[in-house]
Amino acid sequence: MNIAFFLLPKQEVVCVTIESTLRQALERMEYHRYSAVPILDAEGRYAGTVTEGDLLWYMKSRPDLKFTETHRVPLKEVPLRLDHKAVSIDARMADLIALVKVQNFVPVTDDMNRFIGIVRRSDIIDYCTGVMMEQGLLPGTDNKLTPAAEDEYGRQT
Repeated sequence: MNIAFFLLPKQEVVCVTIESTLRQALERMEYHRYSAVPILDAEGRYAGTVTEGDLLWYMKSRPDLKFTETHRVPLKEVPLRLDHKAVSIDARMADLIALVKVQNFVPVTDDMNRFIGIVRRSDIIDYCTGVMMEQGLLPGTDNKLTPAAEDEYGRQT
């Protein structure tokens, strides 16, 4: 299995560009109900991930900034608090799993470092759940794992 199996392609991913404004990022995130979105540069390379927290902390640190003025603030001025890592499409699955443990999604790049899509944590979990159900390893299926026996006092033995 490889990363391409889980890839949500770029055309289906909500992104912003480094040239977007703070207001554009907020509006896209609000409209799509996302708490984080990838940022792309002018050449289509992955430049980072902006989160609601990044935008909130930036606005908090600028008490002079009124919401009506957020269309004048380039997104590139907003510091990103977390370094969301990307993986190459030909990276090992172990590298993807290591990142998806700590990121809701993992950006994926091609061999020219251009953004080609994301892998969502939920898709990995859904896949693993399906495999475990097929093997009967989840409750409610023909479970190969047997619950611990209890003695007459309800203690597990």
